Amino acid sequence: MASTVLEATRAAHEDLERLERLAVRELQRDPANARDRLFQSHRVRHMLDLVVSTSDKLVEIYEDKDSARKDEINTHLTAPTQSLLFNKYYERLKEIRDYHRRNPSARFISTTDDYEELLKEEPVIEFTGEDCFIPLEGFGGVDAFGRYLDLHELYNEFINSKFGTPMEYSAYVGCFSQTEKILQSHKKTRQYREYLEHILEYLTSFLYRTEPLQDVEKIFAKLESEFEERWANGDVPSWGNKSTVEEAEIDLDYYSMVEELVELGPEKLKQALAARGLKSGGTVQQRAERLFLLKHTPLEQLDRKHFAKVPRTKDDSNATSNGKNFKDDLKKEIALMEVKMKRLCELLDEVFVRTKENAEKKLTLTYEEMEAEREEEEVQADTESDDEEQQIYNPLKLPMGWDGKPIPYWLYKLHGLGQEFKCEICGNQSYWGRRAYERHFKEWRHQHGMRCLGIPNTKNFNEITSIDEAKGLWEKIQARQGLSKWRPDLEEEYEDQEGNIYNKKTYTDLQRQGLI
Repeated sequence: MASTVLEATRAAHEDLERLERLAVRELQRDPANARDRLFQSHRVRHMLDLVVSTSDKLVEIYEDKDSARKDEINTHLTAPTQSLLFNKYYERLKEIRDYHRRNPSARFISTTDDYEELLKEEPVIEFTGEDCFIPLEGFGGVDAFGRYLDLHELYNEFINSKFGTPMEYSAYVGCFSQTEKILQSHKKTRQYREYLEHILEYLTSFLYRTEPLQDVEKIFAKLESEFEERWANGDVPSWGNKSTVEEAEIDLDYYSMVEELVELGPEKLKQALAARGLKSGGTVQQRAERLFLLKHTPLEQLDRKHFAKVPRTKDDSNATSNGKNFKDDLKKEIALMEVKMKRLCELLDEVFVRTKENAEKKLTLTYEEMEAEREEEEVQADTESDDEEQQIYNPLKLPMGWDGKPIPYWLYKLHGLGQEFKCEICGNQSYWGRRAYERHFKEWRHQHGMRCLGIPNTKNFNEITSIDEAKGLWEKIQARQGLSKWRPDLEEEYEDQEGNIYNKKTYTDLQRQGLI
């Protein structure tokens, strides 16, 4: 009976209501941990996708392009008189009863159980490399995968490109979104465009896997509408269509000779020529002469032989006349990709901070320490999967022991795990218990903080957590070392002919004055 158009419409509306109730019921449940919260978001996302697909079917039914719905309504739900209408009603009712009499199992068919299964299934989320790393947090709680970004492929692509510079991986993560440092001449290359495409592909995929309820398409649609207005007004940083940074840097009115332009150097001349669409090759002298032509000749009247060739498309037979439009479209496309990348970096700002901290932490660990930490994380992950199946009563929120159960309260008090120690050098990080506090002076976070202050992390600075105290002690140590050093000007002794003793500085001054 569900094969009729009206029955299909009713069933679709029923499915929509059931999916909405299930999504609300799922969101009202409090997840036990971060991984459960991520699975919950993916389940709700799957329900929303089903709602969208079912709504599309309903819209198609109501549009009624083949007039099937209209014909069915005219056949079964309309009649010239009320008596004929009731006759149609009872005929329809008889058909339904006969159908269910012939098919007794049809009345028990329901999609409720199918939708209930959506709340029980565990979504499949694929993470690779560092973004599937499962770190420890607190007293043994395990955070969900997707905590860090895996930017190693993009990092290798960056440092091996013409627009990239050699740097450490941690430094690359810190300046990942700073595209304004890249030269305009490098931004217009195919290599840079492919690099941006790879960035957008990875960040969009990562955002969908870690925050599935974020509507990336809606964010990009709003971003594109704002970008169009800003591009029309020339208000896009370093990409405005009114003028570029390179054009504003060199004012030809201040130069009266070609030799003065030569002193600017080949790179700056190349950037200025590329910004004006001129050929940027040749020696420094040739570049300066080509740029100096604009001092007395407008760009529109300049000979075409001085202009750079514009890439041709397959179906473009008049590339010379359309070259400027092609170049503007390419600049606009790359600028839009940069804006999208920066917006994604803003949404994932906390993840970038954690990724940078993790990269700096790895620089301070030895291979044995990294292996031990990885084994500990694997054991902790197995413990978490077992704990998810059973609810552990822990009202005092005690730390978990090696067996996955809360440690005894007396042990908690013995180690002083309820006592909090804060370290200003570590960024006001809290450490619970005396043991963790003493151990943190040798860990990567404290070492990194001392390195930022320019102070060696020696035993002299144990138990010091204040930045001012650390700086004051370092000044005293430097002053003490300065007094104990051998200073030949003051401590080396000299004797004159009369037997008088002088230090080196005094003896040299008297000798220059001719008094000795």
